[in-house]
Amino acid sequence: MALSPRTLAVSACVIALGLVPLAAAVLDEPFYIDLFRRIMIFAIAALSLDLVLGYGGMVSFGHAAYLGVGAYAVGVLAYHGVDNGYLQWAVAILASALIALVIGAVSIRTSGVYFIMITLAFTQMLYYLGISIEEYGGDDGMRLATLSQFAGVIDLGDATAFYYLVLGILALFLLLGHRIVNARFGMVIRAARSNEGRALAIGFSPYRYKLAAFVIAGAMGGVAGALLVNHTAYLTPEFMHWTRSGEIMFMVILGGMGTLIGPVVGALVLLLLEDMLSAWTVHWQIILGPFLVLVVLFAKRGLVGLLPDGAGRG
Repeated sequence: MALSPRTLAVSACVIALGLVPLAAAVLDEPFYIDLFRRIMIFAIAALSLDLVLGYGGMVSFGHAAYLGVGAYAVGVLAYHGVDNGYLQWAVAILASALIALVIGAVSIRTSGVYFIMITLAFTQMLYYLGISIEEYGGDDGMRLATLSQFAGVIDLGDATAFYYLVLGILALFLLLGHRIVNARFGMVIRAARSNEGRALAIGFSPYRYKLAAFVIAGAMGGVAGALLVNHTAYLTPEFMHWTRSGEIMFMVILGGMGTLIGPVVGALVLLLLEDMLSAWTVHWQIILGPFLVLVVLFAKRGLVGLLPDGAGRG
């Protein structure tokens, strides 16, 4: 049975990521495990944003809020001596989903620039809440007391085991995303993006579907936050800053909106370029900026749009 270009592209990407620890061991460069683990964590965040931005057409400029809420849920519980990973991550997912429900319930009633500004305002509120709580480090942030504990299952202190956990979660979310966007739920989301009035006319309530997509994306963002705070072992309000939302959004646009593999490619290219250029010169943004502008101008479907036969389409 012939595999589709999309399947081949996703499979090649996952296999290549799976070989990173082996390559790092051969090259004696454990740094690459940390680098690609960080890339995959942001790929999960970008993938969650793509569900509402790429498939739902909702330009949320506050997606970093869920990343921060997930991170704070883990960090605050660890600060108070609760290091059970199952409990920490469950709280991170539920808290992020609840925040997404509140933000979505208000913002989805608007559109255009008003939608953007409301999502941005909510995120900045959470950011300023983070810097105002001195007990949890305030503006400076604080160290994660202990990594999330999954007794007898996995040790997040083992860099390679943690790496494969992140890879497994990314692969799971890619599969989940594929099921969602190709189910009736995903078709309604896409129909509402194309013509909301028509979706309403044929009996679907775009508001409820959009809100559900918002909550799912928020929960996925919370998982990325739980992973990120364990990756950095540090908690900071910067996780929720609007520039972080912009960075995640650019990963989606760079890789290709409305595709599953696009956010992964976007995170990979953006963070690799950032790492390589920053090691070369302190003025690396001057080089990265024009590259990103050229991609936006000449690859309107993102980098995966350059693949043959729409290989990146989800």
